[in-house]
Amino acid sequence: QGQLVESGGGLAQVGGSLRLSCAASGLISDTYAIGWFRQAPGKEREGVSWFNSNNGNTYYADSVKGRFTFSKDNVNGKIMVNLQMNSLKSEDTAVYYCAASYGSYWSPENMDYWGRGTLVTVSS
Repeated sequence: QGQLVESGGGLAQVGGSLRLSCAASGLISDTYAIGWFRQAPGKEREGVSWFNSNNGNTYYADSVKGRFTFSKDNVNGKIMVNLQMNSLKSEDTAVYYCAASYGSYWSPENMDYWGRGTLVTVSS
């Protein structure tokens, strides 16, 4: 059974930076997609950034391109994914979720595993 545990998040000012991390364990396939969604109050959950092991590509939502950086490491048998968020905007305020899927289509309904979420608040 897969497990995703997020850390990081918190409060930042507009223009500031935060870093999110997610430790993934128990994935039973070498082919997977893993990354981040976010959900702002009153809005639908949206994909932010993700990695697809089938092609080795990393993807970003247009709203975060050039500001957020996704990275992935293997640490002690666990997959670690990080999201470095720079030049934060107030509209980045949301709960950020780590998620993983054995498929390759990155949408909330296709995820096999979810983290509990971590709140990011960007204040002006």
